[in-house]
Amino acid sequence: MRGQHPEAPLGGVQPASALSAASRSRSGITIAYVMSRFPKLSETFVLNEIVAVEAVGANVAVYPLLRERTDMVQPAARPLVERARYQRILSVEVLTSMLRTLVRHPYAYLTAIGTVLRGTWGSFNFFFGAIGIIPKVTRMAEMMQDEGVTHVHCHFASHPAVAGFLIQRLTGIPFSFTAHGSDLHVDRHMLPQKVAEAAFVIAISDSNKRIIEADCGHSGNVQVLHCGVDLDAFAPSLPVAAAAEPESFNVVCIGTLHEVKGQIHLLEALSLLKAEGLSLPCVLVGEGRDRAKLQRRIIAEDLDVRLAGRMTSPEVAALLRRAAVAVTPSVPTRGGKREGLPVVLMEAMAAGVAVVASDLSGIPELVLDDRTGLLVPPGDARAIADALRRLHDDPTLRYRLGQAARAKVDAEFNLRANARTLVDLVAGVPSPL
Repeated sequence: MRGQHPEAPLGGVQPASALSAASRSRSGITIAYVMSRFPKLSETFVLNEIVAVEAVGANVAVYPLLRERTDMVQPAARPLVERARYQRILSVEVLTSMLRTLVRHPYAYLTAIGTVLRGTWGSFNFFFGAIGIIPKVTRMAEMMQDEGVTHVHCHFASHPAVAGFLIQRLTGIPFSFTAHGSDLHVDRHMLPQKVAEAAFVIAISDSNKRIIEADCGHSGNVQVLHCGVDLDAFAPSLPVAAAAEPESFNVVCIGTLHEVKGQIHLLEALSLLKAEGLSLPCVLVGEGRDRAKLQRRIIAEDLDVRLAGRMTSPEVAALLRRAAVAVTPSVPTRGGKREGLPVVLMEAMAAGVAVVASDLSGIPELVLDDRTGLLVPPGDARAIADALRRLHDDPTLRYRLGQAARAKVDAEFNLRANARTLVDLVAGVPSPL
């Protein structure tokens, strides 16, 4: 039965019509958020959701599996970092928790560990990752019980969902998880067990839901709930950039600099346009392993492209307000990675910016071709170039797409509304027996 195991039977998600009757007061809910790393600049969607969930009245405790070492932190993350429950791989407290749990609940503890190791066998990343997190997760489970945590929500179907699975087995606290992109597309070891025992599973797109149900069956506990953006934070400037004169036409591309983001294909498109007499200025925001390769291409082609490095959310919002077009040229990688539904697209669309994006994964659920943006085949530089030229030559089209994009995000990708939905899902999960 979904969300159950022999020692801690738990229920799954109730129908939407039953949520109001089953809901506990939001102020009585304490959600422990588990994520791989915190605070990770490129994962603002996790941070934003936590802030929004607290804003609608739930209590939140933050339990990262690892502390992200970074010199740039989102302003909203700073107070959460101060209260995050970071754990070392091994410490006196961790070892004591492991011994105490083994003495008090030997069968449940060893069975849970055995289930995880069997389920992840065959995946180097998942198997040894599980070995690495089991000690600290044991400590986290005790801390969550002491803190009165009523629900565990994990971001990513990989190691964080394993942590939620273990915590539920050890404490009976129900867990759920959100599946995003490569965490779901590359390696699905143990996914059926995680889905079966989760109170509910969040897929950020219909595309992801289909992948989960193809592997795990139509269990009924997989919900589509989009990541959202703060529409106030990304409100468009006036007059909107889409109505700007062609002379001020500029392109923005935001994302970690690596293969899956597809920046190289944008550079190829800009090179094609330059050869045809149209040189467009472009800003690439982000850092990553492909920076040197992209820089060499920019220099070799003498492109008007600036590598701006990492930016905080307020800086990204300010940049988007000055942009004419935002491009998200995502591609599937040779290793099987692919994006789910990039939040940077939602941010650009919330700012009223016309977008060009790859027809890939969940992106077509947000970008409706020629209605809320322009879709292009993944990796097709010629198609990107043609879309950019079309937007450059037609300010009215840019304005129309930008306005429709903002309306689409407001209707379906509103951070605050989606946070309320998530908390209602949590409130509808029966307490453990």
